[in-house]
Amino acid sequence: MGRIFVFGDDIDTDVIAPGGYLHLKIEDVKKHCMEAIYPDFWKEVSKGDVIIAGKNFGTGSSREQAPVVLMELGISLILARSFARIFFRNAVNVGLPIGTIADPSEFKAGDIAEIDLEKGVLIRAADHKEINFKAPSGALADILSEGGIIPYTLKKLGKLPDDKR
Repeated sequence: MGRIFVFGDDIDTDVIAPGGYLHLKIEDVKKHCMEAIYPDFWKEVSKGDVIIAGKNFGTGSSREQAPVVLMELGISLILARSFARIFFRNAVNVGLPIGTIADPSEFKAGDIAEIDLEKGVLIRAADHKEINFKAPSGALADILSEGGIIPYTLKKLGKLPDDKR
């Protein structure tokens, strides 16, 4: 179960991970995530929370720190009407579950929801309404299920560390 955070269209990577802080450790970058549009986001987000957004989430630069900082804050899923291509792939590569949703307005900020990634369903706790989303499929789903491109590749090469076998 996680709380829903709702954002609009065209949330860019400089809002998610502001460029002026990228020289800092990820722990410090987290404090600036979304600050231009939601100053206390880093204080309010918890492990298991979900972001729902409009179109073109993650537009802007190709900085990998954007999905990484969201994962580090505890975001367990991002659903949007659409994603910027490079953000979409960076999210998959770092193991951050994402998917597309037809109507982001079905959820409100603060809603509590349960995620079923395998079925591609988000279930609102208040009324148990199930809302389907389209998760990546094929090789991209395999990469996500392994936790990102590095563990996926290591597994394919038979070189996973002993604690991951």
